[in-house]
Amino acid sequence: MPAALLAHGLRRERAVLPWWIAGTGALFLVQSTQSQDLYADPAALARLRETVGANTAVIAMSGPPELLTSIGGEIVFEIFGFAAVVVALMNMFLIGRHTRGDEETGRAELLRSTPIGRRTPVFAALRLALLADLVTGAVVFAVLAGTGLPVGGSLLVAAATAALGWLFAALTVLAAQVFEHTRGVYATVGSVIGAAWALRAVGDTGAGAVAWASPIGWGQRTWAFGADRWWPLAITLGASAVLVLAALAALDRRDFGAGLLRSRPGRPHASRALGTPSGLAWRLQRGLIIGWTVGVGLLGVAYGSIADSIEQWVADNPETAEFLPGGAGEVVDAFLALSVTLCALLAAAAGVAAVLRARAEELAGRAEPILATATSRGAWLGGHLGVALAGSALVLLAGGAGEGLAYGLTVGDPGQALRMAGAALAVLPAVWAVVAVAVFGLGWAARAAAAAAWSVLAYCAVVQLFAASFGLPPWAQRLSPFTHLPRAPLEAVTAGPALAVGAVAAALVAAGVAGFRRRDVGY
Repeated sequence: MPAALLAHGLRRERAVLPWWIAGTGALFLVQSTQSQDLYADPAALARLRETVGANTAVIAMSGPPELLTSIGGEIVFEIFGFAAVVVALMNMFLIGRHTRGDEETGRAELLRSTPIGRRTPVFAALRLALLADLVTGAVVFAVLAGTGLPVGGSLLVAAATAALGWLFAALTVLAAQVFEHTRGVYATVGSVIGAAWALRAVGDTGAGAVAWASPIGWGQRTWAFGADRWWPLAITLGASAVLVLAALAALDRRDFGAGLLRSRPGRPHASRALGTPSGLAWRLQRGLIIGWTVGVGLLGVAYGSIADSIEQWVADNPETAEFLPGGAGEVVDAFLALSVTLCALLAAAAGVAAVLRARAEELAGRAEPILATATSRGAWLGGHLGVALAGSALVLLAGGAGEGLAYGLTVGDPGQALRMAGAALAVLPAVWAVVAVAVFGLGWAARAAAAAAWSVLAYCAVVQLFAASFGLPPWAQRLSPFTHLPRAPLEAVTAGPALAVGAVAAALVAAGVAGFRRRDVGY
């Protein structure tokens, strides 16, 4: 039975899990190739070390400057923190779906009706996460060693990545025993991921001891490609074991379908807003939208806080100019434009997630009772679509405004907040075009909608961030809607491209809604 549950879990994750693993490997691949091209000369690496040592904002965004003693350490400095967040989220969603998510949908009840133990589904989910983490570690090792880095350091980075993923898998299992709903599980674990990032940043820029309170800090302080310390991994694995034991103890004490912390009873009467499709969609997705808005807003603030020092950064490290749109001519605006693109990609991700929530409502059987009333299919889907479009715009606006506010405070120009908010909204049609792909898929190929939408978003990210590194031809770059819009504030904003991309998005949305009206619900 355990082997059958593992096989079943792998089958369920066959369309999603490979993308998480491939994405993690791609992060290390791109960073490794770029860093080895930029800093192959020891003098260039020395200049970088001197520059970073005096730039608190860069250290807060990346990691401890002690890593910058070798080219391999520089790669860990640049990318390990971001890869750690990706791996942590992979494990959070994976465990959440196979534990608390299965209890909410009734799958776990069917499994528990067979002759299996109370802990068997949890063990199956942990084995699935462990396998995913081991494969992720193997991919990371293959990428780093395959790009010419020392085998010992590559193996240590791979082990640290896999161990960190396993730690957050164990944490999610514990959270699944405490909270009754997946939203509580995701909110708690997501907050821990954010806290781990913040503690690492505080420790790297000031009191180094604080970084030891962060699992991300444990991985970075293995000093891969330098001292190659393996013992910090014992902390990660030990903490994981404690969390698993605590989760099993909590599982034995709670009722099936409940959590150690029970949800508060709702109000006896629903508000008037819940009587509309839009109000219900907002109620279901407000946590998602608020979380994305706050997260991207803080990211914008982080980018804006270092924008003023980018000119000196490029002067000290001229090799980095080639990664900025427009080169070194207008360094600050080029950096701001690149940062806006990153915020736009994240806003598109929020919009896609909001659209796909409609599909989740379908599969859970909660859409049929609503559509059995006088509510039309178009109105129901329109409620979720409205939240997706407005929510993605809000997320993008928060990123741009946060970036402008932080940059304005550093240069004494509060008007930068409004300027950067406008620059962010200039790429909103491209964000909506990606969201429209999810709507189109939902209408005509619902089962493939998630894979199609996330694939399109991933392709757009590759084009916008790595087109030059991968040598993509112009026709391949033009497939991304972001390519057709000006890179504000570096380039002047004109209405023509925005209207053209917006028209394509509107056509895809209209086609998707038409398809949804024709197909069977829940299939």
